[in-house]
Amino acid sequence: MKTIAILGPTASGKTALSIELALKYNAHIVSLDSLSIYKEINIASAKPTLEERQGIKHFGMDVLLPSEHFDVTMFFDLFKEAEQEALREGKNLIIVGGTGFYLKAMMEGLSTKPEISLHVKEKIEQHLLDLEASYALINAQDEAFASKIASNDRYRIEKWLEIFFTTGEIPSAYLLHAKQAPLIKEVALFEIDTPREILAQRIALRTQNMLTQGLVDEVFGLEKRYSRAPQCMKAIGIKEVLDYFDGKLTFNALSERISFNTIHLSKRQRTFNASQFPPHPKGDVNNLFGAIEAHFKS
Repeated sequence: MKTIAILGPTASGKTALSIELALKYNAHIVSLDSLSIYKEINIASAKPTLEERQGIKHFGMDVLLPSEHFDVTMFFDLFKEAEQEALREGKNLIIVGGTGFYLKAMMEGLSTKPEISLHVKEKIEQHLLDLEASYALINAQDEAFASKIASNDRYRIEKWLEIFFTTGEIPSAYLLHAKQAPLIKEVALFEIDTPREILAQRIALRTQNMLTQGLVDEVFGLEKRYSRAPQCMKAIGIKEVLDYFDGKLTFNALSERISFNTIHLSKRQRTFNASQFPPHPKGDVNNLFGAIEAHFKS
C-alpha cells in the first residue's frame, strides 16, 4: 500500500485530481477538510457530489451533524480506519484537503494538552487583557516560542499561558516530551502550484457557482436547524451569508466578500505548506499527475 498527500490552496483542483488518481490507482481518499466532515454542508464546503466521487470511498466526508463538535483527533481516527480498510482490500490511500495542520499533526505527532483548571482559566483571562505584557512574559521566559508568533497573536499567546500556568514549564520544553508518536510513518507529498491570478479567477468563479447552486438557501436552512452557535457557522462562505441576512452586505457585495476572504485563506494555506512541510514536488495539475504516476509505478 502506498500513501500520498495532495497539498494545495483551496480551488486549486485537489479534489478532481485525487478522484482521477484514485480511479486509476485503486485508492481510497481521506479528506482532511474542516467543513466537508459535516453532513448538510454541501455547497459551502465545495465537497464533490456523490456522482462526482464516482464510487470512490471518501473518509472524512459527511461524518457529523453541524451541531456536533470535532477536533483533530477525529481525523486521526478516520485515518486509522481508512488505513486498515485499505490494507484489507489491497488499496492505496490518497490524502487530500486544504487544512494542512491536520496532516502535519499526523506526520509529526500531536502534543497532548494539560487539563486547564477554572483558576488558571481566570488567571489567563486577566493576562489576555494586556497582550503586550503577556507577550513580554513569553519573550522573557520562552524566547524560542516568542520568535515564532506575533506580539498580538491572542490565540497562540493564550495557548502558551495555558501550558505555562498549568504545568510550570515553558511550552517549548513541555511540548517536546508531551508529543505522541507520528500516526503516518510514510507519505509522499505533492503540491498543486497555481499562479495567483489564475487561482483568484477560479475562486471568483467557484463563488459565483456556489451562489447559483443555492448557497444562501443552504445557510438559511443551517441557521434555522442549528442556530449560529456551532463553530462551522463561522466558516468562509457561511459567515458572509449570515452578514447578508443581517443587512451588513448587499447581495451584489456577497460574492465579492466571499471571494476576498477565500483568496486570503489561500495565501495562508500556501504559506503554511511552504513553511511546515519538507521539500516536495510542486507543479500544475498535469505535471503533478505525471510525478504521482511515477511514484505509484515505482
